[in-house]
Amino acid sequence: MRKRAVSRIAGALGPALLAGALWSVVTGHTTATVRGEAMRPTYVPGDRVFLERIEPVEVRRGDVVLHASPAWYGGMPAVKRVVGVGGDRVVKVPGEPVTVNGKPLAEPYVMDGDPAGTGTPAYDVTVPEGRLFLLGDHRANSIDSRSFLDDRSGTAAREEVRARVPGDRSGLVAAGLTALLGLVLLGGALAAEIAGRRRLPVG
Repeated sequence: MRKRAVSRIAGALGPALLAGALWSVVTGHTTATVRGEAMRPTYVPGDRVFLERIEPVEVRRGDVVLHASPAWYGGMPAVKRVVGVGGDRVVKVPGEPVTVNGKPLAEPYVMDGDPAGTGTPAYDVTVPEGRLFLLGDHRANSIDSRSFLDDRSGTAAREEVRARVPGDRSGLVAAGLTALLGLVLLGGALAAEIAGRRRLPVG
């Protein structure tokens, strides 16, 4: 009887796991866990973020992306914000906000409202075509484009972007629906098992 119950529950979990896999394939979403402090306060260590796989040409200024550059962090993937794209001029001078193409950049997401961070060098970068200028939201605790200014002005190649963190939480909704489907399937299996036990003959 116990083996039968386990079999039924496993039978429900199988479709649930399949639903999760199909969700990832069809929607192009997956998930990752934030490990570092660089994107505080937007994302803190332990946060589970949803990642939307995109083509390099789809990256836009303001996107939060997962990228992996061989020259940065030994090629380990990291989450950063796109501040400049090809052709943009990104400038930071002491005591002033970051400007992009001469216009102050509104950055309500930065840690403590500080767009500079302790010890941040001044920079004036024109982003080459096909490359990106990336910053963390916690400017005082982020290794980003500012740390590599002597290598292609600290820019990263578009092709190094692996995914984007959707700002509209669409991934969260889709994952929630998948989890709900899994619970429904599991509940159905448990209900069937209970009903089966009640029908057992007594002798």
